[in-house]
Amino acid sequence: MNIIELDKQFVANTYNRFPVQLTHGKGSIMYGEDGKEYIDLGAGIGVTSLGICDDGWIEAVTKQLVKLQHTSNLYYTEPCALLAEELCKRTGFKKVFFSNSGAEANECAIKVARKYAAQVKGKEYSTIVTLQNSFHGRTLTTLAATGQPKFHEDFQPLTPGFVHATAESIYELEAITAKYNVAAFMIECIQGEGGVVPLDYDYVHELFAYAENHKILTIVDEVQTGNGRTGKMYSYMNYGLTPDIVSTAKGLAGGLPLGATMMSEKVQNVLGFGDHGSTFGGNPVCCAAANYVLSKIDDKLLAEVAEKGEIIKKELTGCKGVESVNGLGLMVGIKTKRAPSEVAMDCLKNGVLVLTAHDKVRLLPALNIPKELLCKALEVIKNACAVV
Repeated sequence: MNIIELDKQFVANTYNRFPVQLTHGKGSIMYGEDGKEYIDLGAGIGVTSLGICDDGWIEAVTKQLVKLQHTSNLYYTEPCALLAEELCKRTGFKKVFFSNSGAEANECAIKVARKYAAQVKGKEYSTIVTLQNSFHGRTLTTLAATGQPKFHEDFQPLTPGFVHATAESIYELEAITAKYNVAAFMIECIQGEGGVVPLDYDYVHELFAYAENHKILTIVDEVQTGNGRTGKMYSYMNYGLTPDIVSTAKGLAGGLPLGATMMSEKVQNVLGFGDHGSTFGGNPVCCAAANYVLSKIDDKLLAEVAEKGEIIKKELTGCKGVESVNGLGLMVGIKTKRAPSEVAMDCLKNGVLVLTAHDKVRLLPALNIPKELLCKALEVIKNACAVV
């Protein structure tokens, strides 16, 4: 029995996998079990931010791995403390809670918002307003936060206390806050799983201003958009605003599971002893990986991310079979005339790994993908889009 057959027999049938077994790779090149080479434009859904098996990343992980692979959060470890310090220095936030995933980072953000609102405004202020077309995770609570009904259908009843607004008019938010006791607004600046849709600049500014005037917290979900993905350290920086709470994960540790919830001065002391916890959160090996990743995300790399994003847009916009190209940096959505799944499969057959999101082909390559490799892959995408 080969690996694909073994997987189908024993692994829960929750993933519609591509028909390829990946075995190894380096940088932005992956290899299949049959030795076929693939240019990786998915990066594990935005996780392997510096590509596969980066030498410095391996060294940082290995160095920590042979010292201490885990200790509970009853004790202090250097990688965890150093990572929290670096995140706060890079953002201006004051405290960080570490978890294992984006959904957990969002759960923490929601708990902070609700406790803060209960303390400041009253226990009845618990509603979290999110946006239609959003995606915040697959736990019952983050599914409830997600503004896509298709994810809700089979898992009722979901956690109560969430309302979904359209990202169109501030007047709708006014109507919602008149009807519900709102603790926080929670948004993605770019709705990744919703089709790589950037929020309107003016709308985001109006939302933040309204929140400030009505003592409503702002949460920005940076699980996919964070850690250099959009050409800024975090996507909210493209809007010139600073939220009260930020969640992130995916590319933070470059391939190891790590989530983080960053808290502003306003909410930094909301969580006390016993209010929240995580067995694996802040794991020293994962934090060592993240410290290395952050050390590589400097102004030079961020400028290159923005430049490569413009190359993608320039090369694909107006091409046969391409209806539109949107996104920021190396988070790009391509609206194609063909079904995105068909384009993705053609790309796979021709040695390029891409993703899909909603009604688009999605690209999330490693931040440091070489330009020549990126351009080579774009030719394959063009050909796949042009097929009638």
